[in-house]
Amino acid sequence: MTLGQLFAFNIALLFAIASPGPALVVAVQTSLRSGRAAGIAVGAGLGSMAATWTLLAAGGLGLVFERLPWLYGSMRTAGALYLVYLAYRMWTSAAKPPRARAAPNRYAFLRGILVNLSNPKSVLFAAAVIIAIFPAGLSPANGLVIVANHLLVEIVFYVTLAFCMSTPAVAERYMGAQLVIDRATASILAALGLWIAVSALA
Repeated sequence: MTLGQLFAFNIALLFAIASPGPALVVAVQTSLRSGRAAGIAVGAGLGSMAATWTLLAAGGLGLVFERLPWLYGSMRTAGALYLVYLAYRMWTSAAKPPRARAAPNRYAFLRGILVNLSNPKSVLFAAAVIIAIFPAGLSPANGLVIVANHLLVEIVFYVTLAFCMSTPAVAERYMGAQLVIDRATASILAALGLWIAVSALA
């Protein structure tokens, strides 16, 4: 494994993290709604689970999903239902004052874990990227370096996002359009969840 290969992995990873999806939507909404600490906590949960998927991909879980498509489909369906539930909670609580329902950081971390736990597609992505970039026969030590690197990239991204989303100027604008933003976010999350459910059943 070379530094160039690790750099290429990080570029692919950053594009994946920054692409619109449930994880990014939840990270932005949590930072806006509950503040910087909760945004960092949810990002830590998202990053921890994403790095765990990479660890499992390196261990061959992608092959298990290929051989047992019903297991992959079941996990995607369960994840889609969780996203729809999360969207429902966002929609119904959108009219409440932001700080009145700011969740403790431990719940934000758990929310991040559950959102990325509901995305087994991460295993297939990680497996494909690892195979495409790194040489065959990686040692366990190299595998752990890849996983630790993945976690670091995720944490840096979400901490930066939390700081950007929780600046006074952004927070003030959010307060002025809270209901619209929260319900638009809930709609996006519900649409993503329904799309995942339909694609999993197809």
